[in-house]
Amino acid sequence: MSDAKQLVLEAMKKAGKPVRPGEIAKETGLDSKEVSKIIKELKKEGLVHSPKRCYYAVKG
Repeated sequence: MSDAKQLVLEAMKKAGKPVRPGEIAKETGLDSKEVSKIIKELKKEGLVHSPKRCYYAVKG
């Protein structure tokens, strides 16, 4: 797993609630487009889910 993916996952875990990509971008210092791309990949891998539109959370 890439460092950026790890960073996004950690930020999501730390939030403890469903978050928007923009919030993760602020927290990690990554570009929001990059964060959205990473979330899409993590979703495909089954590591995150979207409990409601535009919000994402870590599974489990």
